[in-house]
Amino acid sequence: MNDLLTDAVLSVTEAKMKNPLALAYVGDTVWDLLVRRRLLRSNAQAGTLHKRAVSMVNAGAQAEAFSRIETHLTEAEQDIARRGGNAHAHHAAPKNQDPYAYSKATGLEALFGYLYLSGQHQRIAQLFELAMPGA
Repeated sequence: MNDLLTDAVLSVTEAKMKNPLALAYVGDTVWDLLVRRRLLRSNAQAGTLHKRAVSMVNAGAQAEAFSRIETHLTEAEQDIARRGGNAHAHHAAPKNQDPYAYSKATGLEALFGYLYLSGQHQRIAQLFELAMPGA
């Protein structure tokens, strides 16, 4: 029986071929889940947890997280993140977000989507720990 949360959905080659915005679509959810799981280490109330999550799952925070892992990425991972950051969504960056940070955040999300879909869960854990030290 397949495990919906841990089995690879696509081969590495198939995942690389996906539209980077589709990878970012999945990666946004992966990142959000990892942040929320990390926040559950505290005994905070749900409202407080939500406020903390919102502060960690936005373009600015994700761009900062990307800057902490950028030098640790393989060439293939750098390529996925670059493609994600260069992809043009059909909308502009939100008014309250810097376009450069929004681009970096989309790159991070594309990378995490790629890693998730290709079943590279240990690599996700490694990069998340580098991106969110002590969080």
